[in-house]
Amino acid sequence: MNKLFMLRGGNQWALSVIAALAFAAISCLIASAALAGSSPAGGTKIDWLQLGMGLFGGLALFLAGLEVLSNGLKQAAGGMLQTVLEKLTVNRFLGAVTGALVTGILNSSSVTTVLVVGFVTAGVMTLAQSVGVIMGANIGSTVTAQLLAFNISAYSLIPVAVGFFMMFAGKAERTKQVGMILMGLGLVFYGMGLMSEGMNPLRSYEPFTNILQEMARPLLGILAGALFTGLVQSSAATVGIAIALASEGLLSLPAGIALALGANIGTCVTALLAAMGKPTEAVRAAVVHISFNVLGVLVWLPFIPVLGEMARSLSPVAIDLQGGAKLAAEVPRQIANANTLFNVFNTILFIGFTTWFARLAERLVPERKAATGVVIKPQFLDEGALQAPSVALEYARREIQRVGMIVLDMMALLGSALQQRDRGKLAEASSLEDEVDVLSGDILQYLDKLRQNMLTSDESSTQQTLVGAITHIESLADVMEKDTLGTAANFIGGDFQPSSEETRLMLAGLWEEVHDAIERAVSAVGTNDLQAARDVALMQPKIEELADQLFERLTHHLRSEDPKYLQRVRLLMNFIEQVRHMYIFARLIAGTLLPAQLRE
Repeated sequence: MNKLFMLRGGNQWALSVIAALAFAAISCLIASAALAGSSPAGGTKIDWLQLGMGLFGGLALFLAGLEVLSNGLKQAAGGMLQTVLEKLTVNRFLGAVTGALVTGILNSSSVTTVLVVGFVTAGVMTLAQSVGVIMGANIGSTVTAQLLAFNISAYSLIPVAVGFFMMFAGKAERTKQVGMILMGLGLVFYGMGLMSEGMNPLRSYEPFTNILQEMARPLLGILAGALFTGLVQSSAATVGIAIALASEGLLSLPAGIALALGANIGTCVTALLAAMGKPTEAVRAAVVHISFNVLGVLVWLPFIPVLGEMARSLSPVAIDLQGGAKLAAEVPRQIANANTLFNVFNTILFIGFTTWFARLAERLVPERKAATGVVIKPQFLDEGALQAPSVALEYARREIQRVGMIVLDMMALLGSALQQRDRGKLAEASSLEDEVDVLSGDILQYLDKLRQNMLTSDESSTQQTLVGAITHIESLADVMEKDTLGTAANFIGGDFQPSSEETRLMLAGLWEEVHDAIERAVSAVGTNDLQAARDVALMQPKIEELADQLFERLTHHLRSEDPKYLQRVRLLMNFIEQVRHMYIFARLIAGTLLPAQLRE
């Protein structure tokens, strides 16, 4: 991974940590002033500043750790994400399993949802197929809670130190990625430890314990969990705080379950915000997410005690402990297990109704009318996919291939216009160039946004390759519109008769060879096919030979004294040179995939 990109991405979450810590310090100062002198029942005065710094600072490090962990996992997973989601979602059951696995690996259900939305938008999967993946993503999101239930905060600085050393001293890409994962995991547990330690004095603070007891009332606990998750946009943070409170003996199992259920609703806020202003499919996927989670909570609301008993039966028992110490040892794992059971049972219960959820989303979110005055819009570029650079690069590649196909359509219209002497087809080809300009600008803007993320060296190289490819494709379209179309218009307008049959066949042969070269170059970029790119470069001798033969043949006719005939010969020579120039751009497009020594 390029260190420049690493530091740039690192600064983003580092600034978030600093901002959160500053906010925490200010909040604590206010609380300290307002609550000065307040003491728990035992008479020990609480240091609100220390408590606030532990709680808010721990939360900031916890969230920063999740971000680093998620980035490391996404980079390590690489292009595997797209392959897995495309190949293993052939039915709703495999879709659910795939969603759970990918989310568990990525440590982020929102990224999985973003990928699914992109596939639906691109027509790779249907909305009904995506429902199963979204259900499975909810199961995968509980992996974080299961990890947090392990009380290893005392050793958390070990993976932080090891991960930091691997990130900044390691040379291999995989070493840096593993370092990010270890450092992120360590920060998560360290933040948990700070929160737990900071809240320790509140054990005997009656107003606070009374509030936590109220959380056992399901509706209040669910509301609190949903609001907090919506605020921090992380269900893992809500469940993590619940586990931290439980590890101090401050939170009962029913209250922890209520907060976890609320977190499942609150996490939909992230999906809803991400879908705002996006294509209809994105909004529908968010509606599926919301309806599934809300309905699941409503179904389990009367059965929270039953869910608690099932969680207890699956969790280890601290036989040697009693009272508050026993609860502190047992409840964290019980909350994590209840959260997992809730999502697993919901998926089993609703997996048979994926089509129903899809139809509900389609009814609630009807197809939007196409905006008037819009020349063309990108089909594959999804802003949300920028969270997973390897997938975003694939989307950009597909959009570039789409632009290349438009250029080939321009070429087909140009050839047809010359054969049929049809000016209307020239106008159609010119209008397609406007579409190329619009899409090229969108692609370049998308790739520039992607560059601002943390990219591996391979991803950075691919990003530069795609920038070069779309730039050359746009230049090719410009040459065709500004030069070749003008020459063709002069041929048609001058009412020139076709040259000799042999010259016409030679021109047709040159045209077909260049068309084939452009087609192969576009396909090479779209499929990352290095062999196709090499084939384009190997076509140069034949194309140069055809062009030279035509030039030599036409040179003999320059001695004619017929002005109209001479004008036709000059136009033909210009046309041949322009077609040869089109091949040069085909080589440049294909050359973006090749090592420097093979581009010459």
